[in-house]
Amino acid sequence: MSRKERVALEVAANDQADEFAWVLPFCVLALASIGVVMVASASIAFAADVYGDSWYFLKRHLVFLAAGAFGAFVVSRVSLAIWSNLSWTLLFFALGMLLIVLIPGVGRAVNGSMRWIALGPITVQPAEIAKFCCLIFFASFLTRRHEKLRHWSSFMVPISVLGIVAVLLLLEPDFGSVVVISGTALAMVFLAGARLPHTFLLVGLAACGLVLMALVSPYRLQRLTTFMDPWGEQFAGGYQLTQSLIAFGRGEWFGVGLGNSVQKLFYLPEAHTDFVFAILAEEWGMLGGLVVIALYATLTWSLLRLVRKALAKQAFFAALLTFGIAVLLAGQAFVNMGVASGLLPTKGLTLPFVSSGGSSLVVCFALFGLAWRAQKELSSEAPVSEGSIARIRQLPIFNPLQLGDRKTGEAA
Repeated sequence: MSRKERVALEVAANDQADEFAWVLPFCVLALASIGVVMVASASIAFAADVYGDSWYFLKRHLVFLAAGAFGAFVVSRVSLAIWSNLSWTLLFFALGMLLIVLIPGVGRAVNGSMRWIALGPITVQPAEIAKFCCLIFFASFLTRRHEKLRHWSSFMVPISVLGIVAVLLLLEPDFGSVVVISGTALAMVFLAGARLPHTFLLVGLAACGLVLMALVSPYRLQRLTTFMDPWGEQFAGGYQLTQSLIAFGRGEWFGVGLGNSVQKLFYLPEAHTDFVFAILAEEWGMLGGLVVIALYATLTWSLLRLVRKALAKQAFFAALLTFGIAVLLAGQAFVNMGVASGLLPTKGLTLPFVSSGGSSLVVCFALFGLAWRAQKELSSEAPVSEGSIARIRQLPIFNPLQLGDRKTGEAA
């Protein structure tokens, strides 16, 4: 097959990509629906005992679900160009929120962590807001400066910003959000065209820093040792993980049935938030768990499809933004399910679109609104040209061995 024929096939495939436009909202709607069912099931006993209302957490979840849907609608009505222009403003807003939550009397401490700000009857988690703002900032900055990323002066700007955000999050402390935001930012820098030596050096330094923080912090070190042998401390540090593993074991292939979980009856802490996937696996079994994993995989695929389409149309801000959203949501889902199944040490991260949690749920829908806006803008633009297809093949994501030696094109 000649080169022109291959280009023609890729252009045709790109023009037909809108046939899959329904996949993105379908996955979000499916996950949100599963979340409503599982929050109701996992929290019913705890809510009845603590609040005297079996549906307390379900009602709260539905309120935030409505707020998230409204937020997604508002975000999707704003053009990506405006979001890009607001990148520095959003960054300073996020940094301000991360500073305010550390002020005694303003930040609300729960389980030893200052992660929440009380605003009347609701609480706001600045770390979740920082995810949204940082994604837009990194996408905008890297779009404008991608041709200069091979120089240390430009390369260190996003890295310095990332370092400041990470330090503020660690002061709360919120180690899980540091891992997710750092991993997402590094992936975006890689896609934007940073040199391989720079990227490897940064990844190595980040890994060493994470290991050092784990070793010097007694409770993080205890989590690591407990993770290696949770049954050795099943009534102490390993209690939550062992109860989660029991839930997985009880679920077997097809589960014990919706509403029939035993672990949610005061055995497994945080059953409706961080460990909702364990209750899902207990009630729906391995089959239900695989369905949820498949939905996240399909959601990630739909976002990466948008990335490729944006790159082909030289809409680099849209490409970097949707790529960051894909990495963040997939990474957070992987960490949450990995923690619940004993694959990873315990971290306080919610399951996107499923877990009960106000700020997290609203921000996840806001990210969906950004992706939906990108999909609409890309669908309304001109079709892909042969030159764009040829140019996209020179991008770092398709030529990692030549990373930093080629230009990724002009900013959209």
